[in-house]
Amino acid sequence: MSSGLSRKQFDILVTLVNEKEAMSQRQLEERTKYSLGSINKTMKELNELGYVANGSITNAGVDALEPYRAKRAVFIAAGFGSRMVPITFNTPKPLVRVHGVRIIDHLIDACLQAGINEIYIVRGYLAEQFDQLLYKYPMIRFLENPVYNEANNISSSLVARYLLSNAYVFEADLLISNPAIIQKYHYSSDFLAIKKDRTDDWCFEVKDGIITEEKVGGTDCWQMVGISYWNEADGHRLSQDIPAVYQSPGGKERYWEQVPLVYAKEHYVVAVRECFEEDIVEIDTFRELKAIDKTYDV
Repeated sequence: MSSGLSRKQFDILVTLVNEKEAMSQRQLEERTKYSLGSINKTMKELNELGYVANGSITNAGVDALEPYRAKRAVFIAAGFGSRMVPITFNTPKPLVRVHGVRIIDHLIDACLQAGINEIYIVRGYLAEQFDQLLYKYPMIRFLENPVYNEANNISSSLVARYLLSNAYVFEADLLISNPAIIQKYHYSSDFLAIKKDRTDDWCFEVKDGIITEEKVGGTDCWQMVGISYWNEADGHRLSQDIPAVYQSPGGKERYWEQVPLVYAKEHYVVAVRECFEEDIVEIDTFRELKAIDKTYDV
Protein backbone atom coordinates (compact mmCIF):
# COMPACT_ATOMS: atom_id res chain seq x y z
CA MET A 1 0.00 0.00 0.00
CA SER A 2 1.36 3.39 -0.97
CA SER A 3 0.76 5.15 2.35
CA GLY A 4 2.08 2.09 4.17
CA LEU A 5 0.04 2.22 7.37
CA SER A 6 0.53 -0.53 9.93
CA ARG A 7 -2.58 -2.51 10.86
CA LYS A 8 -2.86 -0.72 14.21
CA GLN A 9 -2.40 2.71 12.61
CA PHE A 10 -5.10 1.83 10.07
CA ASP A 11 -7.57 0.56 12.69
CA ILE A 12 -7.14 3.65 14.87
CA LEU A 13 -7.49 6.08 11.95
CA VAL A 14 -10.64 4.30 10.75
CA THR A 15 -12.10 4.42 14.26
CA LEU A 16 -11.38 8.16 14.46
CA VAL A 17 -12.76 8.89 10.99
CA ASN A 18 -15.96 6.97 11.80
CA GLU A 19 -16.43 8.73 15.14
CA LYS A 20 -15.93 12.18 13.59
CA GLU A 21 -14.80 13.56 16.98
CA ALA A 22 -11.82 13.47 19.32
CA MET A 23 -11.42 10.25 21.29
CA SER A 24 -9.45 9.49 24.42
CA GLN A 25 -6.98 6.61 24.45
CA ARG A 26 -9.33 4.82 26.86
CA GLN A 27 -12.19 5.10 24.32
CA LEU A 28 -9.90 3.86 21.55
CA GLU A 29 -8.90 0.89 23.70
CA GLU A 30 -12.55 0.01 24.18
CA ARG A 31 -13.38 0.40 20.50
CA THR A 32 -10.35 -1.32 18.92
CA LYS A 33 -9.64 -3.94 21.63
CA TYR A 34 -5.94 -3.04 21.48
CA SER A 35 -4.12 -2.65 24.79
CA LEU A 36 -3.68 0.82 26.23
CA GLY A 37 0.09 0.48 25.70
CA SER A 38 -0.44 -0.28 22.00
CA ILE A 39 -2.83 2.65 21.62
CA ASN A 40 -0.40 5.00 23.34
CA LYS A 41 2.50 3.93 21.10
CA THR A 42 0.45 4.03 17.88
CA MET A 43 -1.10 7.42 18.67
CA LYS A 44 2.43 8.77 19.21
CA GLU A 45 3.41 7.49 15.74
CA LEU A 46 0.27 8.97 14.16
CA ASN A 47 0.89 12.32 15.87
CA GLU A 48 4.47 12.39 14.52
CA LEU A 49 3.20 11.59 11.01
CA GLY A 50 0.72 14.44 11.28
CA TYR A 51 -2.25 12.07 10.84
CA VAL A 52 -3.70 12.79 14.29
CA ALA A 53 -3.84 15.91 16.45
CA ASN A 54 -5.49 16.29 19.86
CA GLY A 55 -7.18 12.90 19.61
CA SER A 56 -8.77 13.68 16.21
CA ILE A 57 -7.87 12.59 12.69
CA THR A 58 -6.37 15.36 10.50
CA ASN A 59 -6.90 15.95 6.77
CA ALA A 60 -3.53 14.28 6.22
CA GLY A 61 -4.83 11.27 8.16
CA VAL A 62 -7.90 11.06 5.93
CA ASP A 63 -5.60 11.28 2.88
CA ALA A 64 -3.49 8.42 4.29
CA LEU A 65 -6.61 6.23 4.33
CA GLU A 66 -7.46 7.02 0.70
CA PRO A 67 -5.61 4.01 -0.84
CA TYR A 68 -7.70 1.75 1.41
CA ARG A 69 -11.07 3.24 0.41
CA ALA A 70 -13.72 1.22 -1.42
CA LYS A 71 -14.31 3.16 -4.64
CA ARG A 72 -16.79 0.99 -6.55
CA ALA A 73 -19.19 -1.93 -6.33
CA VAL A 74 -19.78 -4.64 -8.91
CA PHE A 75 -22.98 -6.68 -8.69
CA ILE A 76 -23.08 -10.10 -10.31
CA ALA A 77 -26.74 -10.33 -11.32
CA ALA A 78 -26.87 -12.20 -14.63
CA GLY A 79 -28.10 -15.63 -13.55
CA PHE A 80 -31.52 -17.25 -13.83
CA GLY A 81 -32.11 -18.14 -10.15
CA SER A 82 -33.51 -21.55 -11.01
CA ARG A 83 -34.05 -22.60 -7.39
CA MET A 84 -36.43 -19.67 -6.91
CA VAL A 85 -38.86 -20.86 -9.58
CA PRO A 86 -41.72 -19.97 -10.12
CA ILE A 87 -41.05 -16.41 -8.96
CA THR A 88 -38.00 -16.03 -11.22
CA PHE A 89 -39.88 -16.96 -14.40
CA ASN A 90 -40.75 -13.25 -14.84
CA THR A 91 -38.39 -11.51 -12.40
CA PRO A 92 -34.60 -11.74 -12.00
CA LYS A 93 -33.84 -12.89 -8.45
CA PRO A 94 -32.16 -9.64 -7.30
CA LEU A 95 -35.36 -7.74 -8.20
CA VAL A 96 -37.66 -10.04 -6.22
CA ARG A 97 -39.37 -8.06 -3.47
CA VAL A 98 -39.18 -9.13 0.17
CA HIS A 99 -41.62 -7.22 2.39
CA GLY A 100 -42.12 -4.84 -0.52
CA VAL A 101 -38.44 -4.00 -1.12
CA ARG A 102 -36.28 -5.45 -3.91
CA ILE A 103 -33.49 -7.67 -2.57
CA ILE A 104 -30.78 -5.67 -4.38
CA ASP A 105 -31.99 -2.32 -2.99
CA HIS A 106 -30.68 -3.11 0.51
CA LEU A 107 -27.23 -3.81 -0.94
CA ILE A 108 -27.17 -0.67 -3.10
CA ASP A 109 -28.37 1.46 -0.16
CA ALA A 110 -25.58 0.04 2.03
CA CYS A 111 -23.00 0.95 -0.65
CA LEU A 112 -24.29 4.50 -0.92
CA GLN A 113 -24.23 4.81 2.88
CA ALA A 114 -20.54 3.79 2.80
CA GLY A 115 -19.81 6.49 0.20
CA ILE A 116 -19.54 4.04 -2.71
CA ASN A 117 -21.32 5.77 -5.59
CA GLU A 118 -19.72 4.03 -8.57
CA ILE A 119 -22.04 1.07 -9.05
CA TYR A 120 -22.01 -1.52 -11.83
CA ILE A 121 -24.51 -4.31 -12.38
CA VAL A 122 -23.63 -7.23 -14.64
CA ARG A 123 -26.91 -8.42 -16.07
CA GLY A 124 -28.05 -11.22 -18.38
CA TYR A 125 -31.35 -12.98 -17.69
CA LEU A 126 -34.33 -10.59 -18.28
CA ALA A 127 -31.71 -7.83 -18.51
CA GLU A 128 -34.10 -5.01 -19.43
CA GLN A 129 -35.98 -5.41 -16.13
CA PHE A 130 -32.97 -3.95 -14.31
CA ASP A 131 -33.67 -0.60 -16.00
CA GLN A 132 -36.36 -0.03 -13.34
CA LEU A 133 -33.54 0.54 -10.83
CA LEU A 134 -32.49 3.74 -12.62
CA TYR A 135 -35.51 5.67 -11.28
CA LYS A 136 -34.21 5.29 -7.74
CA TYR A 137 -30.48 4.88 -8.52
CA PRO A 138 -29.58 6.99 -11.58
CA MET A 139 -25.85 6.43 -10.95
CA ILE A 140 -26.00 2.71 -11.85
CA ARG A 141 -24.15 1.53 -14.95
CA PHE A 142 -24.98 -1.77 -16.60
CA LEU A 143 -22.62 -4.34 -18.07
CA GLU A 144 -24.08 -7.04 -20.35
CA ASN A 145 -23.14 -10.70 -19.98
CA PRO A 146 -24.07 -12.35 -23.30
CA VAL A 147 -23.13 -15.90 -22.22
CA TYR A 148 -24.83 -16.02 -18.78
CA ASN A 149 -26.91 -19.07 -19.78
CA GLU A 150 -23.98 -21.17 -21.01
CA ALA A 151 -21.31 -20.33 -18.42
CA ASN A 152 -21.10 -19.96 -14.65
CA ASN A 153 -20.73 -16.61 -12.88
CA ILE A 154 -17.05 -16.43 -13.84
CA SER A 155 -18.44 -15.10 -17.15
CA SER A 156 -19.88 -12.09 -15.27
CA SER A 157 -16.54 -11.37 -13.60
CA LEU A 158 -14.91 -11.55 -17.04
CA VAL A 159 -17.19 -8.72 -18.25
CA ALA A 160 -16.28 -6.63 -15.17
CA ARG A 161 -12.61 -7.62 -14.93
CA TYR A 162 -11.19 -4.10 -15.36
CA LEU A 163 -13.36 -2.70 -12.54
CA LEU A 164 -12.21 -4.89 -9.66
CA SER A 165 -9.57 -2.62 -8.03
CA ASN A 166 -10.67 -1.02 -4.74
CA ALA A 167 -13.96 -2.75 -5.41
CA TYR A 168 -16.64 -4.73 -3.68
CA VAL A 169 -18.02 -7.71 -5.59
CA PHE A 170 -21.54 -8.75 -4.62
CA GLU A 171 -23.71 -11.69 -5.43
CA ALA A 172 -26.80 -9.61 -6.07
CA ASP A 173 -29.35 -11.87 -4.38
CA LEU A 174 -28.26 -11.50 -0.76
CA LEU A 175 -30.73 -9.93 1.65
CA ILE A 176 -28.78 -7.86 4.15
CA SER A 177 -30.30 -6.52 7.35
CA ASN A 178 -27.15 -4.86 8.70
CA PRO A 179 -25.84 -2.27 6.23
CA ALA A 180 -22.80 -1.62 8.49
CA ILE A 181 -21.15 -4.78 7.15
CA ILE A 182 -20.40 -2.76 4.01
CA GLN A 183 -17.41 -0.72 5.07
CA LYS A 184 -15.69 2.26 3.53
CA TYR A 185 -12.09 1.25 4.34
CA HIS A 186 -10.31 -2.12 4.02
CA TYR A 187 -6.78 -2.95 5.08
CA SER A 188 -6.56 -5.85 2.62
CA SER A 189 -8.68 -7.87 0.23
CA ASP A 190 -11.29 -9.79 2.22
CA PHE A 191 -14.30 -12.06 2.07
CA LEU A 192 -17.27 -11.93 4.42
CA ALA A 193 -18.00 -15.19 6.23
CA ILE A 194 -19.87 -16.59 9.22
CA LYS A 195 -18.06 -18.75 11.81
CA LYS A 196 -19.66 -22.22 11.93
CA ASP A 197 -19.22 -25.41 13.93
CA ARG A 198 -20.38 -27.27 10.83
CA THR A 199 -21.92 -26.45 7.44
CA ASP A 200 -22.88 -28.20 4.21
CA ASP A 201 -22.43 -24.94 2.32
CA TRP A 202 -19.44 -23.34 0.62
CA CYS A 203 -16.92 -22.50 3.32
CA PHE A 204 -13.35 -21.45 4.04
CA GLU A 205 -10.50 -22.93 5.99
CA VAL A 206 -8.80 -19.99 7.73
CA LYS A 207 -5.41 -19.64 9.40
CA ASP A 208 -4.38 -16.49 11.28
CA GLY A 209 -7.28 -14.62 9.70
CA ILE A 210 -6.26 -15.55 6.12
CA ILE A 211 -8.29 -17.87 3.85
CA THR A 212 -6.25 -20.98 3.03
CA GLU A 213 -8.88 -23.10 1.25
CA GLU A 214 -12.36 -22.90 -0.26
CA LYS A 215 -14.48 -26.05 -0.14
CA VAL A 216 -18.02 -27.38 0.16
CA GLY A 217 -18.98 -28.42 3.69
CA GLY A 218 -16.84 -28.76 6.77
CA THR A 219 -16.54 -28.47 10.52
CA ASP A 220 -15.04 -25.59 12.50
CA CYS A 221 -14.88 -23.41 9.40
CA TRP A 222 -16.20 -20.14 7.96
CA GLN A 223 -19.33 -20.22 5.81
CA MET A 224 -18.88 -18.05 2.76
CA VAL A 225 -21.07 -15.01 2.20
CA GLY A 226 -21.05 -13.79 -1.40
CA ILE A 227 -19.57 -10.37 -0.61
CA SER A 228 -15.87 -9.65 -1.09
CA TYR A 229 -13.55 -6.67 -1.36
CA TRP A 230 -10.44 -6.45 -3.59
CA ASN A 231 -7.66 -3.93 -3.09
CA GLU A 232 -5.95 -2.11 -5.93
CA ALA A 233 -3.14 -4.60 -6.57
CA ASP A 234 -5.39 -7.67 -6.34
CA GLY A 235 -7.94 -6.04 -8.65
CA HIS A 236 -5.25 -5.60 -11.33
CA ARG A 237 -4.16 -9.21 -10.87
CA LEU A 238 -7.74 -10.45 -11.20
CA SER A 239 -8.05 -8.69 -14.57
CA GLN A 240 -5.38 -11.09 -15.86
CA ASP A 241 -6.20 -14.22 -13.85
CA ILE A 242 -9.95 -14.27 -14.62
CA PRO A 243 -9.49 -14.59 -18.43
CA ALA A 244 -6.71 -17.15 -17.94
CA VAL A 245 -8.93 -19.40 -15.78
CA TYR A 246 -11.98 -18.81 -18.00
CA GLN A 247 -10.05 -19.95 -21.09
CA SER A 248 -8.58 -23.02 -19.36
CA PRO A 249 -10.25 -26.46 -19.78
CA GLY A 250 -13.54 -26.43 -17.86
CA GLY A 251 -13.01 -22.76 -17.05
CA LYS A 252 -16.53 -21.67 -18.02
CA GLU A 253 -17.95 -23.93 -15.30
CA ARG A 254 -16.10 -22.14 -12.50
CA TYR A 255 -17.47 -19.79 -9.90
CA TRP A 256 -15.73 -16.46 -10.12
CA GLU A 257 -14.26 -16.49 -6.59
CA GLN A 258 -12.47 -19.76 -7.37
CA VAL A 259 -10.01 -17.67 -9.41
CA PRO A 260 -8.38 -15.98 -6.39
CA LEU A 261 -9.22 -18.70 -3.85
CA VAL A 262 -8.46 -21.89 -5.83
CA TYR A 263 -6.99 -21.68 -9.34
CA ALA A 264 -4.65 -18.71 -8.89
CA LYS A 265 -4.53 -18.63 -5.10
CA GLU A 266 -0.74 -18.24 -4.99
CA HIS A 267 -1.24 -14.65 -6.23
CA TYR A 268 -3.54 -13.54 -3.39
CA VAL A 269 -3.67 -13.10 0.37
CA VAL A 270 -7.37 -12.79 1.24
CA ALA A 271 -8.48 -12.08 4.79
CA VAL A 272 -11.72 -13.33 6.30
CA ARG A 273 -14.04 -10.65 7.67
CA GLU A 274 -16.56 -11.85 10.21
CA CYS A 275 -20.28 -11.25 9.97
CA PHE A 276 -23.19 -12.98 11.69
CA GLU A 277 -26.33 -14.93 10.79
CA GLU A 278 -28.51 -11.97 11.69
CA ASP A 279 -26.62 -9.63 9.30
CA ILE A 280 -27.52 -11.38 6.10
CA VAL A 281 -29.83 -14.01 4.61
CA GLU A 282 -29.26 -15.92 1.41
CA ILE A 283 -32.69 -16.82 0.07
CA ASP A 284 -31.95 -19.82 -2.11
CA THR A 285 -35.33 -21.38 -2.70
CA PHE A 286 -38.94 -20.34 -3.15
CA ARG A 287 -39.73 -22.17 0.07
CA GLU A 288 -37.24 -20.01 1.98
CA LEU A 289 -38.77 -16.90 0.42
CA LYS A 290 -42.26 -17.96 1.57
CA ALA A 291 -40.92 -18.55 5.09
CA ILE A 292 -39.51 -15.01 5.25
CA ASP A 293 -42.35 -13.18 3.46
CA LYS A 294 -45.79 -14.68 4.02
CA THR A 295 -47.34 -12.76 1.11
CA TYR A 296 -45.85 -15.41 -1.21
CA ASP A 297 -47.47 -18.24 0.76
CA VAL A 298 -50.76 -18.38 -1.15
